[in-house]
Parts: sequence; C-alpha cells; structure tokens
Amino acid sequence: MFEKLRHLGLSENEAKIYMAMLELGPSIVVEIARKSQINRPTSYVQIESLKKKGLVSTQIKGKKQYFMAESPDKLELLIDSEFKTLENKKSELNTFLPELLNLFNSSDQRPHVKFFEGKEGVLALQKEFLKTDDTPILGITSLDNVFEVFPEFENTYIKKRVQKKISSRTIYTSKKGPILKESDETSLRESKYVEPNQLPLGIDITVFKNKVAIAALKGKISGTLIEHEEVADSFRAIFELVWSKID
Repeated sequence: MFEKLRHLGLSENEAKIYMAMLELGPSIVVEIARKSQINRPTSYVQIESLKKKGLVSTQIKGKKQYFMAESPDKLELLIDSEFKTLENKKSELNTFLPELLNLFNSSDQRPHVKFFEGKEGVLALQKEFLKTDDTPILGITSLDNVFEVFPEFENTYIKKRVQKKISSRTIYTSKKGPILKESDETSLRESKYVEPNQLPLGIDITVFKNKVAIAALKGKISGTLIEHEEVADSFRAIFELVWSKID
C-alpha cells in the first residue's frame, strides 16, 4: 500500500504517517509517531506536509491537538494537483517555445548528421528518401554494389518510391553496361550510365530536399545522413555538372 500511495505522489514518510492516521483515527503526534515508527519531529513535518495537501485535519480536545486523516477520497486532490502542475508547465513551455525553436532553426548553419549501421541501418536510411515531398531525388550509385547488398532493390525500394510518386534522376555504373532505360516512365526515373572505370564508386549518394545520404555498400555497410541546405545544394551542383557531361 505504501508504494501505491507513493505512486500517487506521497513521500515514503508521508505514506507511513497517512496510513498510521487512517488506522488510529484522531490522535496526538506521539501516538502517530509510535504507530508509524517515525520520530516525533519528523512526524510533525510530515503531518504539516499532508495538511497542505488536504489529507489531514486537526481538532482541539482540552489542551491537546489531535490530527486525523481525511477520507481517502481526498487522494484525488493529488492527481488534480499534478494535473494542474502539468497544465501550468505546458502553458509556461508555450510562452518560450518559439524562442527555443528559433534557436533550433538557427542551428541550421551547422550540419545535422545521423549515422546508420549495417544493412538494416541503410534500409532505415532509404526510408528517409520516401518521406520527401521534393522530387526528383538525385542519385549517384554503383548498381552492382546496390544489387549485391539488396537483391530485391527494384521490388522493394523502387516499388515504394513509385507508389509515392517520387521521381528520380540517377547517374549509375555497372559492369553489366547500361542496364537501365534513359527514360523510364514506369519507374519514374531518368538515368545516365557511366563506365565503372570512369567513376569507380564505393558509395551510394542520394540528394533530396536539404539532405544528402551517403551509403557505404562495400566492406562495413553503413550510412550517413547530412541535413544542411548548402551541403545539399553543393551536391546538387556536382550532380548537374556530371549529368551535363555524360553523352
């Protein structure tokens, strides 16, 4: 029972004092202290604390002051008090939240970087691409590496991308040659092929919105997501330059 009372917001000593008072009925401090096994000075402190919470009342008989526990129904006051405190905190937060958001947004001058480990991490990184409302997304990739790590790539990621009507432009290499159509309406994709010896890629680069995703698909598989307007724009410029140079 003590733990349940503590869960409602009472301290351990408050719970012991309140339980003792429930059992004793109107009592003087000495009796309450004895019953709760808490020394008298501490009992006084806890009783005063419980009075402030509306859980203890007093009465005078002769020259003695008696204390009595209020009905357990009053424990609802604790919940109401916590609720009011949370409402006040929420209201207080709303007053300075805009200032915090301004600070957060001003930090856009610094890149936000997230790291993804392993194959599952790179799959999670791919899901970030599917959240964008900025289309087309741009990619520079080695299809050999992609299909080696993700054999079902066309039937998983590409299918989901098309379902979300997200188009793409891709510069790719492959030892199998130009295996993608230059313009494929079914896949919502424009592609340009580069010989592997001209562009020996060990990573997969994707640019979307204000983000750049870099996935290492050889050796230890991992991914990095960089969120920064200028970084993304710079990668876009590099992509467009390479795209324009491919016959």
